[in-house]
Amino acid sequence: MSKVADVFKPGGALSAALTGFQPRDAQLQMASAIEKTIRNGKQLVVEAETGTGKTFAYLAPILLAKDKAVVSTGTKNLQEQLFHRDLPTLRKILAPKKVIALLKGRANYLCLYRLEQAQVQAGQLPKTTQHQLVKIKRWSTMTRSGDIGELNELQEDAQVMPLVTSTKDNCLGRDCPVYEDCHLVQAREEAKKADIVVVNHHLFFADLAVKDTGFGEIIPNSEVVVFDEAHQVPDIASQYFGDAVSSRQLLELSEEVIRLCLTELKDLSQATQMARTFEQVVKDWRLQFPRDPMRGNWRDWRQQEAMVEATDRLGEKLELLVNVLRTARGRHKDMDNLIERAEEFLALWQQLMNTSETGYSYWFETTARHVVVHQTPLSVAKKFGGLVRHSQRSWVFTSATIAVNEKFEHFTHRLGIYDAETLLLPSPFDFAQQALLCLPRYLPEANDYHRHTQLADIASQCIKHNHGGTFLLFTSHRMLQQMAELLRDKLDRKVLVQGDAGKTELINQFTEAGNAVLLGTSSFWEGVDVRGDALRCVIIDKLPFASPDDPLLNARVEDAKLRGVDAFNTIQLPQAIIALKQGAGRLIRDQRDRGVLLVCDNRLVNRYYGARFLKSLPPMRRTRDLTNALTFLDEKDND
Repeated sequence: MSKVADVFKPGGALSAALTGFQPRDAQLQMASAIEKTIRNGKQLVVEAETGTGKTFAYLAPILLAKDKAVVSTGTKNLQEQLFHRDLPTLRKILAPKKVIALLKGRANYLCLYRLEQAQVQAGQLPKTTQHQLVKIKRWSTMTRSGDIGELNELQEDAQVMPLVTSTKDNCLGRDCPVYEDCHLVQAREEAKKADIVVVNHHLFFADLAVKDTGFGEIIPNSEVVVFDEAHQVPDIASQYFGDAVSSRQLLELSEEVIRLCLTELKDLSQATQMARTFEQVVKDWRLQFPRDPMRGNWRDWRQQEAMVEATDRLGEKLELLVNVLRTARGRHKDMDNLIERAEEFLALWQQLMNTSETGYSYWFETTARHVVVHQTPLSVAKKFGGLVRHSQRSWVFTSATIAVNEKFEHFTHRLGIYDAETLLLPSPFDFAQQALLCLPRYLPEANDYHRHTQLADIASQCIKHNHGGTFLLFTSHRMLQQMAELLRDKLDRKVLVQGDAGKTELINQFTEAGNAVLLGTSSFWEGVDVRGDALRCVIIDKLPFASPDDPLLNARVEDAKLRGVDAFNTIQLPQAIIALKQGAGRLIRDQRDRGVLLVCDNRLVNRYYGARFLKSLPPMRRTRDLTNALTFLDEKDND
């Protein structure tokens, strides 16, 4: 028997050390497969459904192996949970001498040099920002890690944050006068010495993109890489294998030029004036887009007459700014850094204005104040697959939702890992007894403009019969807001709406209330773990097909058509199935949970692809009669 099998068997290390631990066949099967993958230096893709215990199943083999490992999670929240809770628990039992480290992106660490600069320039800052700066300075004398996450008294988006953290654009690297004391450098050094480093997907691929250009390395060399929540990996990899430039970056550049010229290089009045002109041109460019946040096809928008004029003017002023700044090269290290950044932005801007290159999607996204233009590769299979094959590492990809109709090709082909071993592990939960899937009859069509009124009526009935909590998950913000307006008037219990507070705060309020109603869109479809009666009903408004306006999706669909491939069945449908599995996965999180899942979309029964959705969902009992669902919700309360 292997070392890993000894850990999970009845009477093994985990049974002896953890109160309530129960051996699970699927968990042992997953851990043994990972042990074999590490030993052979191969790739493994595992779908481990909710309740399998996948976290311990991958942590145990890497703790017992002699190899160094990187564990990458889907979000910073999951990253911290893994590092502060799960990994220390298992390490204490299996490998107490192993060193572990947590590594975040540079924006999460205080930059001591930029803090000094911000204090010098404090007189130029608004009063609110000055007060925030005082708090940061006080905290900076006490922190050991410099992790901004420790600063609970300031919000993540506080105005001072960009002034006291660095980006890859403005970091001075080894030229920084406080390089030896840099919190980010120290975090990297700790990571290099560690046996296991916990990161998130964005940091992993940001580092990969940096290394690809021949520069430094954040994530230390490791023999094993484990991706948890791996269903996110293809899309995140696409972002980092592409290029982008934002109005925020350009405005920060001009603001830093102005501050430097007003404090250190006061004779450079021409540079100050040029930066102010450039600042206005960037703001004028943002005004060419609608006020409300959106995504769009940059190839199309780039052709509009007003946009051509705005972008040509921006490019012209950026080139003039670069030329003016070059006259001050060598006078100050910060100026030299600004010149280098401005030159890089100019080259990138010219690249993004030339939208004729094939194999890429050119798209943009806007916020209330900013716009980002992206050039994203339509496929990362060749690049990422080549990296995996030539890396001499073991790679493990795991999630509760990777397979489509019990097959993995959709995932493995997107990443180019065609030779990977695959493993499908069902949940140990008794879904037939614990859950009911209801597709109510007589629903309005998915595109019916007034369907929210009928959905509100259905939701109200379920909530009335449910003495526990209810999730309403939506595919659009518009439907969310319409339903929120109706339900707030109808219900006599706590109604929480995405956007009213941060995600973590909303989930805490929801759990504490015990019978609340929470309305959310995409970010609440995954990574949310509410157990017991606090969540007994999940209502999904319609099948989560990606928006037809999504430019990246459109580009992939167009590319598939050119290659003679059925885009709907190979791209759109698999992504929607995985998203629905994620949403459905919020309901049953524990062996004692009971609840109802309502999917309010007729297409589950009147379209040919409905059967594929149903086959991918857990084996719950099914009904078309809403009364059966209401009775099921009543049952637990009458026990």
